[in-house]
Amino acid sequence: MVAALARPGRELAKRLLMIQVSVAMFVAIVVSIIINVHWGYSALIGGGIFVIANTVFSLLAFRYSGARAIKLVTVSFYAGEVLKILITIVLFSLVYMYMQVELVPLKLTYLLVLGINIFAPVLFINNKK
Repeated sequence: MVAALARPGRELAKRLLMIQVSVAMFVAIVVSIIINVHWGYSALIGGGIFVIANTVFSLLAFRYSGARAIKLVTVSFYAGEVLKILITIVLFSLVYMYMQVELVPLKLTYLLVLGINIFAPVLFINNKK
């Protein structure tokens, strides 16, 4: 029963992650074709940073479920959010220090995938009515 309570959230997170990966790859391919491969590579890295961090958050956020585990749910959720922020900072820092990337596609693709993270759950919820 407890696992059944978390199942809809886990399924929503999986769908959301798949959409984010798909959009990041699609943008990278389109930018590679239209502008150049270096911009596409930068766009893929920008989208990848968000997807990696969001995957870690999703794994931790849905680790526990149920009323008896409310403290574990809360701690796991906040730990996931803290790790998401730290991973984002570390990955952006590593990219800035050790890679030659174009900042425009890197940041725009990151923001696009972030926007999907904000707006897509609303569309999923409204489609079930």
